[in-house]
Amino acid sequence: MLNKVRLEGKNKEEILNKYLEENNLNLEEIYIKEEETEAKLFKSKKVLLEIVKKEDVKKYIKEYIKNLGTTMGIVINSEIREKEDHYEIMLISDNNNIIIGKDGKTLNAIQLLLHQAVNNQIGFNIRISVDVSNYKDKKVKRLEREIRKIMKDVLKTKIEVKLDPMNSYERRIVHTIVSEKEELETESFGEKPNRYVVIRCKEK
Repeated sequence: MLNKVRLEGKNKEEILNKYLEENNLNLEEIYIKEEETEAKLFKSKKVLLEIVKKEDVKKYIKEYIKNLGTTMGIVINSEIREKEDHYEIMLISDNNNIIIGKDGKTLNAIQLLLHQAVNNQIGFNIRISVDVSNYKDKKVKRLEREIRKIMKDVLKTKIEVKLDPMNSYERRIVHTIVSEKEELETESFGEKPNRYVVIRCKEK
């Protein structure tokens, strides 16, 4: 569980500054969830702040991943890089094949589970990306090469191509790459997890 601090007062700035000073922190090192109580008879509105330290979030992520590895019967450690409200997490293990799974499905499931766990703890959305041995970067580069080859074929033959089902992230990559060519267009069809993209020439 994440350690949360709840503060209450009439002035947000005052109670926040007091907390930061007492804990030797700055604003960039914490997450803040704010609520406002309704005014009651003879009582003014009060501000409720729920504060979570970013350092505690990182500790929670590391512990969650470690425990997940134990559940899977393997050892998983992690390195975390923070970019504003985005955490890039690189998993470290001697069992990358198990972590990745078929077509990266296990890795995607780990990312989804971690994302849900962290955001449920904090109470609002934080972006999280999980990778191991740069698997996703390599997969994206391979996808880019394949799409550019298909684009050339479509331009040459004028025959549309239906791609294999992809997740939303991969579909966005396809749409972005194909948009570089004015003569081509893309369209997504189907329902998850079988949603796919078609690449074709634009009608003149």
